[in-house]
Amino acid sequence: MVQDTVTLRLRLLFGDRLVFGPGKGELLSRIAETGSIAAAGRAMGMSYRRAWALVEEMNAAFRAPLVLSVRGGAGGGGAALSPEGRDVLAAYRALLATIEAAAAPEVARIADLLSDMSERK
Repeated sequence: MVQDTVTLRLRLLFGDRLVFGPGKGELLSRIAETGSIAAAGRAMGMSYRRAWALVEEMNAAFRAPLVLSVRGGAGGGGAALSPEGRDVLAAYRALLATIEAAAAPEVARIADLLSDMSERK
């Protein structure tokens, strides 16, 4: 069914700055899972440099850093979400769930009006 494949993407812009969106949300989630910025980036198909740049961007955008990192070395490095990082991620997920629930009737309405693409050649 078409509506089963619908995806809403939420991007939060404050002024002209994109502060948070699905990519940053996934990155935070994967950092929390893996304990590593590099591993989180690899899991998303992005370079460590890109993942680190997004972390720095998020850390600069909020009053407190969202990701805390420990530099590698003999003991190894690592990364974890700060309390603020966990809070931002939880709030983003809750907001997305609220929007998805509120949008469901209209999404179904639009899906009902879509043509069946399998009939087209």
